Amino acid sequence: MLSIGDLSKSSGVKVPTIRYYEQIGLIEPAVRSEGNQRRYEPDGLKRLAFIKHARDLGFSLDDIRSLLSLKEQTEKPCKVADEILSRHLDDVRFRIAKLKRLEMELERMSSCDGTTVAHCAVIESLADHSHCLNEH
Repeated sequence: MLSIGDLSKSSGVKVPTIRYYEQIGLIEPAVRSEGNQRRYEPDGLKRLAFIKHARDLGFSLDDIRSLLSLKEQTEKPCKVADEILSRHLDDVRFRIAKLKRLEMELERMSSCDGTTVAHCAVIESLADHSHCLNEH
C-alpha cells in the first residue's frame, strides 16, 4: 500500500491532483488507514502513470476516462481508441497551425522601424487589428 505522498513521488503527480482524480472517479478511492490516511494499491500507481502520460500528451480528462474504460475491456477492438487519438491529433495539428500564424504575425510586428512610440508598428498593430496580415 502506498501513501498519497509516496504515490505522488512515484508518479510525478501532485497530491492535490491525485485527490482531484479520486474525486472525479479517474482513480479508485483510497482505502483509509486507522489514522485516516489515504492508502493506495500498487495498481493505483499504474493507473495514475497512464493518466499522467495521457495528460502529458494533451488528452482531455473525458478522453482519458474513455481510454481507461477501453483499457479494461481487453477483447474489444481498438477502433474507439484510434478515433480518440485521431480526433486529438487533428486538434493538435489545428493548434500548431494557429501558433504558426501567430508566430508569423509576431515576427512581422517585431520589425518595427519607428524611433518613437508614436510611430511604433507594435503599438499600431495591437491598437488596430486591421494592421494584422491574418487571423490569429
